[in-house]
Amino acid sequence: MPSMRPLDSGSKGRLESLDVFRGATIAAMILVNNPGSFQTAYAPLLHAQWNGWTFTDVIFPSFLWIAGVAMTLSFRKRMERGEDRAALVRHALRRAAIIFALGLFLNAFPHFQLATLRIPGVLQRIAVCYLAAAAIVLYTSVRAQLAILVSLLAGYWILMKSVPVPGYGAGVLEPLGNLAQWIDSRVLAGHMWSHTKTWDPEGILSTLPSIATVLFGVFAGHALRRTGGSTRTLLVLAGSGLLLVFSGELMSLWFPINKNLWSPSFAVLMAGIATLVFTACYWLVDVKRIRAWARPFAIYGMNAIAIYVLAGVLADTLNILKVPATGETISLWNWIYTRMFVPLANPFNASLLFALTFVLLLYAVAYFLYRRGWFIKV
Repeated sequence: MPSMRPLDSGSKGRLESLDVFRGATIAAMILVNNPGSFQTAYAPLLHAQWNGWTFTDVIFPSFLWIAGVAMTLSFRKRMERGEDRAALVRHALRRAAIIFALGLFLNAFPHFQLATLRIPGVLQRIAVCYLAAAAIVLYTSVRAQLAILVSLLAGYWILMKSVPVPGYGAGVLEPLGNLAQWIDSRVLAGHMWSHTKTWDPEGILSTLPSIATVLFGVFAGHALRRTGGSTRTLLVLAGSGLLLVFSGELMSLWFPINKNLWSPSFAVLMAGIATLVFTACYWLVDVKRIRAWARPFAIYGMNAIAIYVLAGVLADTLNILKVPATGETISLWNWIYTRMFVPLANPFNASLLFALTFVLLLYAVAYFLYRRGWFIKV
């Protein structure tokens, strides 16, 4: 049996709590993406329809924030080993290209209708934000990184509030008529999310504040490198997390919290929540070394992207396979849900049980990969 790298107390210098947070985030992403039925999913397991936020809305920005922390620590270690910036840029380009291609594959699977292929997506945004943040981290000072972060949020705010949209005017923040939607409808026409068709939640302009989300993680990484001692690190992280949460809520008085627009208030609030959740993980896993609860999440996180892609392929496959039912043909997904889970509980709990089973099934795959010592890196 291979050594448990994320929770191996002998892995000198490894930030084990970040592995745990990454795994928990991927597990949560799979949970909310795969209810038995979206019509009977509990409200916290659905995205906010427009303004506001739910538990589900916290997941994606948390993954971007984690990427920022991991990038900062990884780049520093590799540069200390003698690698130059050019080599790290090539690594970032390769990684971003693979992640972007995997996102396109998930959007195309299983029909591969390229004429209407959705170009944006979760993995595509991760790739673009990772690459942009990597260039910023590698070629700018910490002070310049802060200036860029503020400029991304302020610039996006100014654009969304002041640039007039033909037929709507300036400052519209509704699904139709906002500047981000107008740009998507012109540039990505026919290649957007099929549920909206006229705008995309991972669209072009809203990628700017998403890069800022990664940079918030970068600054958490700087704090972890520079603060001396676990107590001071905890205080810095907890204090900054609380400040960001307060600031995000305050900003929402002028620009509502909105995941679809990735509003500045949303970016700041989510960075604060991610910082606080990570602080709790850091305190439990790295400081107090209370680790039994964290092992499954760490195993999940060791092959995070691979498990996420597998989840998408499995879900699509279950939905395209058809089986006969009473007087009709239904998807294998619906057949499993209605025959095996609906009889067990009320519709909301049945939907949740299905999602939890999906998470456990993929955990079994992650555990198998871990036992075999297979760690798929991109």
